[in-house]
Amino acid sequence: MSNLTSQKNIVDTIKKLCDAKLITGTSGNVSCRYQNGFYITPSAIRYDELEPEMIVYVSLDGEYYSDLKPSSEWRIHRDLYQTNTEISAVIHTHSTYCSILACLQREIPAFHYMIALGGGKKIPCAQYATFGSEKLSNNIIDAIDGYKASLMANHGAVFTGNDLHSTFDLAVEIELLAHQYCELLKLGEVKLVDDAEMDIILDKFKSYKNTSK
Repeated sequence: MSNLTSQKNIVDTIKKLCDAKLITGTSGNVSCRYQNGFYITPSAIRYDELEPEMIVYVSLDGEYYSDLKPSSEWRIHRDLYQTNTEISAVIHTHSTYCSILACLQREIPAFHYMIALGGGKKIPCAQYATFGSEKLSNNIIDAIDGYKASLMANHGAVFTGNDLHSTFDLAVEIELLAHQYCELLKLGEVKLVDDAEMDIILDKFKSYKNTSK
């Protein structure tokens, strides 16, 4: 099965992630929903060597149709698509500051109102499990429920969205917030936006999708 538009969009997104220094080498992975499955980056192919024809199609049954193997984290993508029909794109990164907090097994609290971009009052952190495992996928599904992004303990982060463009933007924004939070932790106690204000922010963000900041 082939859809060169979807495959090319994934390669373009990979290049943007590399330029933004959110991924490097072969770390991380990207997918987008297509028909009864999804396209995803292949396993163990350096991103500077990636071509659209190398992007692998995987069905929601977990079958793939390529001489190349899908990313070892294909199960996370598949389970996210199965769990939430509104998700059409998934990005997983080992970006620096998200990974630092993930390795501390710390969620990102509402230190800044822009945390609401992640769909809630925090960016949760999924419990650790071996990469590529069903357990890891289950942990992420549990943690990300109701959110658009989650850290992955001792690993990295995963981001979801309606399309690759918005999901890339979310990955950039959350990495920036992670960086800011890491810097704040050096200074002492972090003052959080209270729950009532975050409720207001989240309500405002619902009508904010197609407007500028």
